[in-house]
Amino acid sequence: MSQLRIHKIDESSLRVVSDDSGILMELSEHFTFYAEGYKFMPAVRNKMWDGKVRLYDSRTGKLPYGLLFEVLKFANARQYSVALDEALTSRVPPTVEELNAFAAGLKIMGGDKEITPRDYQLNAYSHACSEGRSLIISPTGSGKSLIIYLAVRWFLEHYDDSVLIVVPTTSLVEQMTKDFADYSSEDEGFDAESEIHKIYSGKEKHDFNSRIVITTWQSAVTCEKSWFRRYGMVVGDEAHLFKAKSLNTIMAACVNASYRIGTTGTLDGSTCNERVLIGNFGPVHKVISTKELIDNNTLADLKVKCIVLKHNDELKKSVSKMDYKSEIDVIAGLPSRNNFIAKLALDQTGNTLVLFNLVEKHGKPLYALINSFSLDDRKIFYVSGEVNASDREEIREITEKEKNAIIVASVGTFSTGINIKNLHQIIFASPTKSQIRVLQSIGRGLRKSDNGSRTTVYDISDDFSWKKKKNYTMQHAIDRVKIYAKEQFDYKLYEIKLP
Repeated sequence: MSQLRIHKIDESSLRVVSDDSGILMELSEHFTFYAEGYKFMPAVRNKMWDGKVRLYDSRTGKLPYGLLFEVLKFANARQYSVALDEALTSRVPPTVEELNAFAAGLKIMGGDKEITPRDYQLNAYSHACSEGRSLIISPTGSGKSLIIYLAVRWFLEHYDDSVLIVVPTTSLVEQMTKDFADYSSEDEGFDAESEIHKIYSGKEKHDFNSRIVITTWQSAVTCEKSWFRRYGMVVGDEAHLFKAKSLNTIMAACVNASYRIGTTGTLDGSTCNERVLIGNFGPVHKVISTKELIDNNTLADLKVKCIVLKHNDELKKSVSKMDYKSEIDVIAGLPSRNNFIAKLALDQTGNTLVLFNLVEKHGKPLYALINSFSLDDRKIFYVSGEVNASDREEIREITEKEKNAIIVASVGTFSTGINIKNLHQIIFASPTKSQIRVLQSIGRGLRKSDNGSRTTVYDISDDFSWKKKKNYTMQHAIDRVKIYAKEQFDYKLYEIKLP
């Protein structure tokens, strides 16, 4: 019987070898995928790259550690025998009972009240710690920061190494730090201020004693490889972003991190991206769905209103000849459309989040327009990457205390990871077809508000279809409706004719 031999190189990589070159060729093909959107990449168009991502390096035999179980499934399906390095089988995991007992001994606060982790949060935490490597799929609003907090506290109690938590934005560095401080505010055994060191632009990367480092990947990737050796646990929040080359570099450098936890609300459906994530963190573990959280009253009730804006024939005919970028430019600068969105935002009662993509062409003019239409002293905020992290956090905190504010924010700063408890409406002012972006954006409004009101999402789309040709963004709108149907959201279509 043909045999694969699997050796542990370090906590990031395996070496998979065999005397049978045919098996290795088969293995290489099994872990080779076309990159998402490869046909449109300049390197492919210029014939400098074939568009394939090869996770198994046939020259060295290296494979990301997290794909161990995928190799075992590969071998089992083909009846190949496997010889495992002893280092891959010697780990003795903690039991679920031990992990639950540790969590029960923590005093966890949420604001001024003691809270008890929900069953699915305990399940996710205990799974991650017992398995050591896991890609946790849990929807936005499900309390992923508490899952991370429990896992980190357990690790610090049982190991001497440090913990690296990587997040995509400076706002999330601040928010994760505040969440940890909040959870531990009545815990005499943990001082968040001394235990946590934050790293992003301008922050010290070397001279600190804290055992927990919370950082953006943009800051971490500039560190020397030796800097990562101190970490025994690495956590990737919003792990769907870890398909990027810089993030793979960080994960590969964490050669001593035997505990790897990725958390995300959803995956994008790409087999290639999913395998890269599994390679970085470990097998997928799905915790609970958004629909289940709404049904059990953990998240706010949700209503999606899909508003299709019908444009005049002259504009339709003109847009039908445009490429995607030109169509987006038309949408961003269309006065009738922006007037509609501004008035829609001002007509709402409660806190409203207006999300846009293009800062100069759309976000700033839209913010100015809403302000010009406002006839009272309603608080209207603007947020984009130009606004520093502390100001963004201050705006978030103010909004949670407000009852009738409007935030005009870029998707890049407010669609991912930012929690706003007191949010009642979300308006998608810019089109997108990304499943992750849609679900992450919706998640901004699913935390239950003080009055328990439902969250309404206004999905704005534009019908520029001419004869039998559907415009690009209308096709994307159809894709979003498919996402709503798949997630079992309550949605309804509305058509509005613009002048």
